[in-house]
Amino acid sequence: MSGSARLQLKRPSGWFAAGQEVQQAATSLSDAAFKLFVWLCLHAERTSGRMLVSAAALAQMLHKSEAQIMQSLEELVYAGVCRRFEDGGVEIQDRFWPYQRAPLRLDGRDAEAYVATTKRIFLSHACVRSAFTAADEELARAWHRQGIPSEAVEQAVLLGVVRKYTALLNNGGGTLITTLHYFSELIEEAGRIDVSPSYWTYVRRKSKALELRWRESLQGAGRGETK
Repeated sequence: MSGSARLQLKRPSGWFAAGQEVQQAATSLSDAAFKLFVWLCLHAERTSGRMLVSAAALAQMLHKSEAQIMQSLEELVYAGVCRRFEDGGVEIQDRFWPYQRAPLRLDGRDAEAYVATTKRIFLSHACVRSAFTAADEELARAWHRQGIPSEAVEQAVLLGVVRKYTALLNNGGGTLITTLHYFSELIEEAGRIDVSPSYWTYVRRKSKALELRWRESLQGAGRGETK
């Protein structure tokens, strides 16, 4: 056979393009999380990288406990490989998805899910003091119409809270974040940063460490006032 002969797939359907994205995941995930990642890749919708599946169903199909599946899902989210939706949906992030995605559908369901995800990301940090106002919701909908992925929103929020915690600690206090608009300029900044997913894992860990230090500083100040 000629060395230039084209290779033939035994089964032309059901295969997945395992390139640099999968190699990157293989070197950054635990064995259990990587196995789950590969399963999701094989079953997610090619045009979106998404699928709707419960932890119970994954546990049954992968012969794992629900606790093990939840731990692996948390690792995938923490490492920036996937994101999860409140309806149980899972989406593989762009850095780990080799296919071109279809344009984001701007229907009501997608918009509501996007707003809910943005709200969760925004309110998950202790330095944010907001009830997610109507103005915040309108900004989230504007980002959705612009096609800004939730991944970029999360990265902008991480950058913002790290800087806010640093300022609060260095200055011994200060104002907290009260509006989603605080992160508007940071979305563009996050989009310009060309780094590996491990960088965002580092930023996420740093935000948690700074939050812990800030909480401890508040407790210390409270004890000092009672003396």
